[in-house]
Amino acid sequence: MFAKLFAAIMGACVLGATPARSAITLENRDLRLVIGEDGRALSLVEKASGQECLAPGTNTSAFSLIVDRPNHTDLWVAYPSKRTAYAANRVRREGDRLRVGFELVAKTAVIRLKITENYIGFTLERVEGKGDFSEVRFLQLPVRNRKNFGNWLNVMWDDDVAVNVLATDPYAQIDADPHANYHVLWASAVGEVKMEEVGAALIATRTSSLLERITRLEEDFGLPKGAQSRQRPEYKWSQMIVGVASGKQSIVTAGNIDRYLAFAKQAGLRAIQVYYMTFAQSAGHFDWRPEYPNGMEDLKALAAKITAAGLLPGLHVHYNKATKNDAYVTPAPDPRLHLRTIFTLAAPLEEQSTVVSVFENPRGSTMDNERRFLQLEDELITYESYTTSPPYRFLGCRRGALNTRASAHRKGLKFGLLDVDDWPLFIRFDQRTDIEAEVAERIAPLYSEPGFRFAYFDGAEDVHNPYWFTTSWAQWQVYRLIKPEPLFAEAAAHSHFSWHMMSRMNAFDGVPPEKMKEFIRLHPAEEAPRSAQDFSHNNFGWLYFYLPTEKSIGSQVDIYEYAASRAAAWDCPISLAADPEKLDAHPRTSDILEAIRRWEQMREQLTPAQRQSLRNLNQEHTLVLNEKNQLELVPYEQIPNVAGAERPVRAFVFQRAGSIYVVYWHISGEGVLQVPLPRSQVELLEDLRKELPLEGDAHGIRLPAAGRRYLKCTGLTRAAVISAFQKAVVENR
Repeated sequence: MFAKLFAAIMGACVLGATPARSAITLENRDLRLVIGEDGRALSLVEKASGQECLAPGTNTSAFSLIVDRPNHTDLWVAYPSKRTAYAANRVRREGDRLRVGFELVAKTAVIRLKITENYIGFTLERVEGKGDFSEVRFLQLPVRNRKNFGNWLNVMWDDDVAVNVLATDPYAQIDADPHANYHVLWASAVGEVKMEEVGAALIATRTSSLLERITRLEEDFGLPKGAQSRQRPEYKWSQMIVGVASGKQSIVTAGNIDRYLAFAKQAGLRAIQVYYMTFAQSAGHFDWRPEYPNGMEDLKALAAKITAAGLLPGLHVHYNKATKNDAYVTPAPDPRLHLRTIFTLAAPLEEQSTVVSVFENPRGSTMDNERRFLQLEDELITYESYTTSPPYRFLGCRRGALNTRASAHRKGLKFGLLDVDDWPLFIRFDQRTDIEAEVAERIAPLYSEPGFRFAYFDGAEDVHNPYWFTTSWAQWQVYRLIKPEPLFAEAAAHSHFSWHMMSRMNAFDGVPPEKMKEFIRLHPAEEAPRSAQDFSHNNFGWLYFYLPTEKSIGSQVDIYEYAASRAAAWDCPISLAADPEKLDAHPRTSDILEAIRRWEQMREQLTPAQRQSLRNLNQEHTLVLNEKNQLELVPYEQIPNVAGAERPVRAFVFQRAGSIYVVYWHISGEGVLQVPLPRSQVELLEDLRKELPLEGDAHGIRLPAAGRRYLKCTGLTRAAVISAFQKAVVENR
């Protein structure tokens, strides 16, 4: 009883002697938000529709203060030891500020308001009162569920109304807590990141106006133009990636880019993404490769050729880590590299010693090959093993790793386990230091001076905790310096603030051809509808190019057609990663690139009903050039075991205009396919409008097996045609 009375007295002292006596109403042209004098979120009405957007009866406070390890001197009460949220219990408006008090806590949050026609901004200015706390939720609303919830943008929406709580700077943590009939959308300032001048905004509007409202917000707060990017025509353009193909690096210069450009145009791709390792020897300092003797001038020449060809040039870069050969790592490791764990030397370490004694238990330290590095001042040391019972030691140590210098180190030295990337070529940066900003200064001219227009932020997931902050913070350090602002940017990982920068998302690495269709089903196609809920599109992966071998069918028309058609289902782009040598060597390259080109053209013409049909991931589709010289969408299915085997001929059957058709090709060369179908009931076609000569009689036909061709079958059943192809005989040349 005494504790509650004391809290009430303290609250009155903090907020003033006279408590608020009425609810607080905040409104603009779109919304009306009502907060009770006790801090509860009472109502949020979208004015145009008159719809109430908050779930009734939740008793949710609009603000709360969170304590992880409470300061027991705050009040004369016993605090629980776990993480505890203290709800607001009093709110008073003073001009453009809210003064918020909390139950059982003698603290006041001062929140500055910015009310505009497009949004209402909330900025936590400061928290008054002594004592420790870890987080302030300076806005939290129980928004009733609608058809869609985009957890990246933090928006609840349907065809009529959208409610969005989003950050106005990189420091706000934005998230939502799901409940049965509603989500609590919230914005927090977190102590380990920043606790003052942290902002977010509330938008409640007609869904058709949401991106316009976000555009105005981004302009007002000087944020990247994420909403505008998603509405640009270039946003949906597919691309060719050069400098890396089938997972291997290749060198691309102005001298050999023409071959890439020709293939990209043949596939109907409108953008070229240049991998930085084609011109740089390392990530971090980005020293020029010998193939670029004139440095920036050579890179400018490369980008100029891409632009002159009518294609959009973009830069693909690792930005939040350094390669092991970079000056940040060797010959003296930078103190701003990230350390996973901190240790203390328990004994002096001599220059030749192979044992490192520590006070802390090394349990959990990585044993992965190429990742076992300790950083002690200017020296890197590798280890073979360690003990997990006293005395704690790293054993089998090799001194002066990665060309650093072995030296003696004093007892009591604090040092760490180096944060080596999962791809152990790289060492990650400490995002709490200024190293990322320093690297951004190097990346900016590599993007801006050559005239790149879009960017891929590779390795976005390679940061340390807290991920919600460091993921977008590292991106922001680079993004804000590159000019002009990218037309669009991509990354495979993101946090909330990334929405303003990484307007395209989740480009997955490629897989071998035999696994590609299943991969598309499990990853890009599964991600696409979620991306759409955030008013975004994802890239349907890096499609590597493979030659047929004895063990693999290699890249085939139907595989790329499946990827391109599923991307078209959600109007998403694709990325082709292929080097000219393989494209030249593959006998079916022209057919594969033609299939991609058709889907790039058709993607802009598909009706909603057609897009919906393409979302059936178990039904494959193809585009044929029909008798009117128009692209026509038809479902088709593979004929298994053509000529009694899975290779060397692939064939698919479909039906249209009263006839059965088979599209077929030889996967790796040329030959003849003898099929037991009567010559009088079939026609061989290049496309559906151009007939080709065909040998045969009443007992069978001899089909040339090379590039993609069509066989039109009249008066025959689908089953009969499939059976005939399975009974066929192949003569390879």
